Amino acid sequence: MKPIQDDGAAGSKLRVPPFLSGETQENASCSEEREPPRRTARSVQGESWTSRSERWGLLMVEARSGDSHAYEQLLRELDAWLCRYYARRLPHPAAEDARQDTLLAIQAKRHTYEPSRSFGAWVIGIARYKWIDRIRDASRYSALALDEDIAVEDHEDAAISAAALDHLLGRLKPAQESVIRLVKLKGLSIARASGATGQSTALVKVNIHRGLKKLAALVS
Repeated sequence: MKPIQDDGAAGSKLRVPPFLSGETQENASCSEEREPPRRTARSVQGESWTSRSERWGLLMVEARSGDSHAYEQLLRELDAWLCRYYARRLPHPAAEDARQDTLLAIQAKRHTYEPSRSFGAWVIGIARYKWIDRIRDASRYSALALDEDIAVEDHEDAAISAAALDHLLGRLKPAQESVIRLVKLKGLSIARASGATGQSTALVKVNIHRGLKKLAALVS
């Protein structure tokens, strides 16, 4: 896993906290030994998702104004939340990679967050796309034809993830399932998926959007 680096908007003087940058530990993980997130004055225990989303949004606004302490607090809490989020959805190695990928994406895209939007919805959108990326990778791996003479490690977790994805896709409408498989799993362009399914390019985009939204709801 790559250490997180500051790839934010040009001119930003925010620095990534050492506990995430790899400056103090090479591969930060979700282990119990990791230093727990610092708490704000008001305990987050029992805090509703709406309240947490609003507080995170305020921390992001303060962070983008140059408050490094707010930024560190936000990243610590997001890191802890992502550990729990992916632990319920992916095998451990994939969960660790997805967590790092999502933190990198939050770091790189923080300038795109609009304070008028729900921060919770913004960060969940990033986390879910990274989850789907990991499931897609597992599905691609499980589809490879392997020679019987080749020594292969135990990839049971990847196979289980691929099977779980197939099960979830089977619960979508056929039109949604087909275009998601073509575009998101096989890597076809929107135009080629349109030609293969007979759907217009606009309809392909709509079905992908609605299908991914349904997938996200199924795994929530």
